[in-house]
Amino acid sequence: MRIGFLGLGLMGEGFTRRLIELGHAVQGFDPRQERRDAAIGWGVDASASPAAAAGNADLVMTCVTTTDDLEAAVFGADGVAAAIGRDAVLVDFSTTVVARTREMATRLRAETGAGWIDAPVSGGPPAARAGSLAIMAGGADADMASVRPVLEGLAASLVHLGPVGAGQVTKMVNQVCVLTNFVVLAEALNLAERGGVDGDRLVDALGTGYAGSNLMQAMWPRMIARDYAPAGYLRQVLKDLDMVHDLAHDLKAAIPMSSQAAELFRLMAARGHEDLDGIAVLKLFTGEPV
Repeated sequence: MRIGFLGLGLMGEGFTRRLIELGHAVQGFDPRQERRDAAIGWGVDASASPAAAAGNADLVMTCVTTTDDLEAAVFGADGVAAAIGRDAVLVDFSTTVVARTREMATRLRAETGAGWIDAPVSGGPPAARAGSLAIMAGGADADMASVRPVLEGLAASLVHLGPVGAGQVTKMVNQVCVLTNFVVLAEALNLAERGGVDGDRLVDALGTGYAGSNLMQAMWPRMIARDYAPAGYLRQVLKDLDMVHDLAHDLKAAIPMSSQAAELFRLMAARGHEDLDGIAVLKLFTGEPV
């Protein structure tokens, strides 16, 4: 297929490399020129605007940082809405505000006839590159059927959860489980290290019991090595937890654990660590310079 892709950062690189590997032609845009230039190197046809990337595309995909970024890319000057075809579908992999996602989907359908799938993901850049993401999708049945063959090439798990917005609600649930667990893993590792336990043996000792998880398997070795290079940015962790807070407020749902985790990440951000990986929250427990 001809795919227009907006957002060529860490996740966008993984996505577009995978799509090209699967045989799709990718027209890509990112507001940062250096990202567009780099993407040419792995086969992306760089576009000068979101509209140019969406023009003549069978499918438009987006993976941007904030809901405001998404709205600007779709409805701003030279945005997707100016060029997307009536029979096309926009698939948004970003993590965005539920209510605004629904509003934008309704607006895009009314103004252009195009469909919208909200399809936030879990797994990070390595899974995007390998095609092994967990994709949580919301959208109309017909739109989902039309994009499923492409999405299946990107996912180890692809679940259609309901109408537009259902994917984003599910992603908020995912973030409660994952991002609060960053803090729990940091607390537990610090306790082990202070107690004289060899960190490298912890995963083997605990991994097959109830404490074990794929997050432990992925994150503890990096925490032990103090590898805080971003697979995802701490600022994005905080942004997502603030979105969890807003959704919980709307739904009158209690989130005490997520609220506490958000304050710890906020403290890290205030100390200048927004561009480290979220697992750098370990610094608050170990006494490393923060």
